[in-house]
Amino acid sequence: MTRTSYDVAIVGAGPNGLTAAAVLAGAGLSVVVLERSDRIGGSCRSESLTLPGFVHDVCGAIHPIGAASPIFKALALDQLGLEWASAPLPLAHPLGDGAVAVLSRDMATTAATLGQDAERWARLVRPFVARHQDFFRDVLRPVRWPRSPLLMARFGRLALRSCDGLASSFSRVPARALFAGNAAHSCLPLDAPGSASFGLVLTVAGHALDWPCARGGSQAIVDAIAARAQASGADIRTGITVRSLADVPSARSVVFDFTPRQLLAVAGDELSPGYRKQLSRYRYGPGVFKLDYALSAPIPWRDLICGQAATVHVGGTLEEIARSESDINHARVPDAPFVLVAQQSLFDSSRAPTGWHTGWAYCHVPHGCNVDMTERIERQIERFAPGFRETILARHAMTPRRFEDHNPNLVGGDIGGGANTLGQFVFRPVTRWNPYTTSNPRLFLCSSSTPPGGGVHGMCGYWSARTLLRRVFGRKLPGTLRIP
Repeated sequence: MTRTSYDVAIVGAGPNGLTAAAVLAGAGLSVVVLERSDRIGGSCRSESLTLPGFVHDVCGAIHPIGAASPIFKALALDQLGLEWASAPLPLAHPLGDGAVAVLSRDMATTAATLGQDAERWARLVRPFVARHQDFFRDVLRPVRWPRSPLLMARFGRLALRSCDGLASSFSRVPARALFAGNAAHSCLPLDAPGSASFGLVLTVAGHALDWPCARGGSQAIVDAIAARAQASGADIRTGITVRSLADVPSARSVVFDFTPRQLLAVAGDELSPGYRKQLSRYRYGPGVFKLDYALSAPIPWRDLICGQAATVHVGGTLEEIARSESDINHARVPDAPFVLVAQQSLFDSSRAPTGWHTGWAYCHVPHGCNVDMTERIERQIERFAPGFRETILARHAMTPRRFEDHNPNLVGGDIGGGANTLGQFVFRPVTRWNPYTTSNPRLFLCSSSTPPGGGVHGMCGYWSARTLLRRVFGRKLPGTLRIP
């Protein structure tokens, strides 16, 4: 018999919704998860998009923050089939003059590619790398007094700067470009305040941990979280479209893995006018255009060291990357976009038939833009990998519109849950002491539109679940699930 009443209903089975389910079910509550698609995962899915036997990640592919996630460790996802696959190098960044800057777990390897800036680079990141567990514990939480105040004061002083400003401390092209590529994950102009924070966080993750992929595909991450939730008694239902709260089973509380737009559409009538007005002001960021490739051979990088990297940043110098990111933030389509390339099959043989390979590449585009970027992306890759086009067996493209059709949370192709402007990133989705609550004490948010923001790490779901458990049920998490 299907149960009709629960302690908590969760709408949306993305990484955050499933993490909230696993945490709440692990705390002893009855939980149901409702997902509109016929498969769980949201944007953390893997499918055969090109040819039979090729496994492609629909959206998220490389997971540096997933490797750092405290809740993924607490849920022991490695016991449920999640295995991180590592490349020899987390990141390579080729430059037009033949030089390549690399991000390595070995600081000396990175230093060898940065020349005169090697010591400056080490001084910048070493304090955070040395205490990376404390660092990520504080970074991956809402705004609160930090557990490591001196460390985070040091980070805050640097993170509030623009990428351009912080990178100006480097005297040579390789270090400036390497940092700029990491900062550009923010989708912000590189002269924007706070853009340096993304560069720092991703750099520390690469040195201290990794930029891995999930063996077998990103789907393995959500499958493991779902298995943990179900092992604790959670009920997961797919193919359920929630258009209003009337479509949700009886529950004491409802958690939405939604961005503000979807929350307003489904539950706006249950929210106060003031809170609705705040949500309506929420800003979405630039979109992305992505290509998945079935390849006859590895990408033929001119510099062989690029073939050892999980991710290759294709964009050239800081100035070139800055031009591309400025274009997209001013609604211009870049002619030479900054391209992020992942090559999972080089270190995960399950992604392609023997002897063949996958490629994954995307660039930022203006919000909602549906210009075909295929030629521009491939021209950029060919610049550093001559002959790349000759290896292409098949390709599959996703425009911002297709991303939003796949997952309505990806508004206008925004994969980060909202614009990462400094104010909105710190206080998202609205200025509120506890961002996971709404004006209705029964309704909660857990999406990447809440802190700590985008990425596959589950921490938005964790903090939302912890808030709900305390506020609605007056209980604390069991010690095995409690992150200090």
